[in-house]
This record gives sequence, structure tokens and C-alpha cells, in this order.
Amino acid sequence: MSGGHFDIPKRQKKIENLEEKTKEENFWGDKKKSSAVIKEMNQEKEIIATFLHIENEISEEEVLIEFVDSGEEEFVSELNEKHKYLKKVVEDFDIDLLLDGEYDSNNAIVTIHSGAGGTEACDWAEMLYRMYARWCNLKKYKIKELDFMPGDSVGIKSITFLVEGKRSYGYLKSEKGVHRLVRISPFDANKKRHTSFASVEVMPEVDETVEVTIDQNDLKIDTYRASGAGGQHVNMTDSAVRITHLPTGIVVTCQKERSQLVNRETAMKFLKSKLLDIEMEKKEARLKEIQGEQSEIGWGNQIRSYVFQPYTMVKDHRFSKEIGNIKAVMDGEIDEFINSFLRWKKENQ
Repeated sequence: MSGGHFDIPKRQKKIENLEEKTKEENFWGDKKKSSAVIKEMNQEKEIIATFLHIENEISEEEVLIEFVDSGEEEFVSELNEKHKYLKKVVEDFDIDLLLDGEYDSNNAIVTIHSGAGGTEACDWAEMLYRMYARWCNLKKYKIKELDFMPGDSVGIKSITFLVEGKRSYGYLKSEKGVHRLVRISPFDANKKRHTSFASVEVMPEVDETVEVTIDQNDLKIDTYRASGAGGQHVNMTDSAVRITHLPTGIVVTCQKERSQLVNRETAMKFLKSKLLDIEMEKKEARLKEIQGEQSEIGWGNQIRSYVFQPYTMVKDHRFSKEIGNIKAVMDGEIDEFINSFLRWKKENQ
């Protein structure tokens, strides 16, 4: 296949050009430049390898179809399995081709904040965290908690975690926004229906290919004693770190490690990701202004609603995608929403 969105000769030429760059004098002396080139080259090679694998699988399926059509029934089961596998590979490849943003291949840093509503909202934030943790498990991604603030009695006030895995930011950027829960609260003795909100922030993790310059004079760094859920101290030293970026007012914290130095390094990486995210939002806002689009993320315009009563439904309000099996969604099966978002985003660029 050549031409269109997937053009093998064009991609092979791109790989050749990138390989030529690696031969330039002092190429390896610029770590940021060399890392970015190698990263892009490997991504292109992976895409071509996957495409060639799909072509080979299609050829094998065509042979099986010929066997079955000629009356060799013993190949029916193998054909069905081959078709099921090929369909999944093609669907995944189709989505991967949509992940062509500058930072889509990066790891993701996710923060969940409970909204107004006390106990109910904190419980909802914890439910969302469980949903994303289960999704990560299905994708074979790793989660590392960076910061955690428990609710006063149950749940989570806020949590920040790193998702490590191929294209995790590219997928999870679809989750950024306000998530709304409608259910009969288990904390209400009168069994009334409650509406709760939680916000989800998603940022690309800053790696060696991304340069974010921070003036140390713009930082206020505090240390304090780390504590975990239930008020238990992680240790008896001031290992937790809080960094305030004075020009923007951004505050980041990290308390998950026993080492103050490690927590400080993690908090700095978190701060850089937040500053990068701000720049990305500014660029997107300028583009929308040019295109005449207006959108606002706030407690009044959620991206997705999760309804447990009086019926069960999860609806994404951006592209009107609905799923009735809310249990499956809360168990991490959110790929339908993620894939629909990526297609919708591409169509509206």
C-alpha cells in the first residue's frame, strides 16, 4: 500500500534521512537533539514493521479462506481465530496512526481532584483512580504514585500518578476534563440521588527530548514530613517536597519516596510537565481562536457523565458516545471512549 495516510516509501525515506542525521559531526554531543531523532526513527521503524506484519497475516488468512472454500472444514476454527486476531491488530494499528502528536509517545502524568461535595466527591475520585488503574493493567502499563491526599473519611481528595507505557499520554489525553457521577449515594441515609464531580488533568512526562527552562530564582521550595493514608507517617524526616513556581503560582508536591532528593527531582519533573502543558493549552487556544471555536472546561460542562441511577449509562458529551455497561467501564474498559476521541479529534483538526 502506498499513498494516503500510510505511505511506506515516504516513511522509509524519512528513516533514511534520520539515519543520515545520526552520522553528522557532533550529533551525539547534543543529547536533546540526538534523543529526539532516535525516538522518531524508532517510531517510524515500528510502524513499518507492524504494517508488514499485518500484510503477512492477511496473506495467511487468504490461504485459509481458500482451504475453507474448497471444503476443508478442519481449517474453519483456525480461520476464525486468525480473523479475530487480525481484526484486533488492524484496529490497534489504525488508532496508533492517529497518535502522531508531538508528545503522544511520552509517558503520562495524571492528576485527579475531587470536586465540591465532601465525602461523595472523594469517593468518586477514588472510583476514577481505580478505573484508570484497571485500564493500565489491561494495557500492561505501570503506575507510580507521585502524590496523594486522602479524603477526610473515605476516598481521595487528590492523587497524582505516572503512567509508564508506550503512547500512554497519547491515549490518556482524551481523559482530560471534568467527569460527572450520578448515583444514589451510599453515604446518604435517605438514599437520595447525588451528583458529584472530579477533574482529571493529563500531561506528557518531560523526557530527555523535551527542554523546559526554569529559573531557580522563580522557585520556592519547602520540605515537610510525609504522611500516608490514615495519617501514618512514611518516615520521621522532612522528606516530602513542595515546589511553588512563583510566576505562575503552580504548586507541585511529591512525598512518595523516603529520599528528599528523589522527591525533589520528581517534583521538578512534574513542574516541567505542568509548564509544558500550559504552553500546549496556549497553542491550542490560539488555534481555536483562529478557527472561531469556543470551549471552556469547568464544573458546569463535563466531558463525560457516569449514571448509575435511575438507569445505567456512560456518555461522552464531546462526540455523543454512549455505553450502557457501566460496570465494564468502571473496570477499566474505556478504549471505546479513547478511540472515539482520537478519531473525533482528528476529524476536527
